[in-house]
Amino acid sequence: MPVASGASVSLGDRAFAVALKPVEAAGFVMEPERAPKPGTFGAVLRFDSVDKAGAYQITLSNEAWIDVVQGGARVKSTAFSGQKACPGVRKSVRFDLIAGPLIVEISNAESDTIALAIAPAQ
Repeated sequence: MPVASGASVSLGDRAFAVALKPVEAAGFVMEPERAPKPGTFGAVLRFDSVDKAGAYQITLSNEAWIDVVQGGARVKSTAFSGQKACPGVRKSVRFDLIAGPLIVEISNAESDTIALAIAPAQ
């Protein structure tokens, strides 16, 4: 069963499906860095805590934008990769995270579900 937008998720749940909402109803904590397009979907996921500071990679199954918020501020990505021809793994984005709560915002998705994985970067 997909995780609903707005849900609190344990960072231990490293990969899961996310049920997205129309971007107008996603309830973003911080306006996405890339303006949401009409007719697309989005979600807000709250992670209880990043236990250990460091580089983390967030991977999405389909085309969408990822924003990360910690301590009330947007976290800039440090690297990214994308592969249009790879089913199930469309893009990966890396962020340097601090220990503590984490918010991941997804926007500009073309469908109402997406798979997301988050793990320490290798």
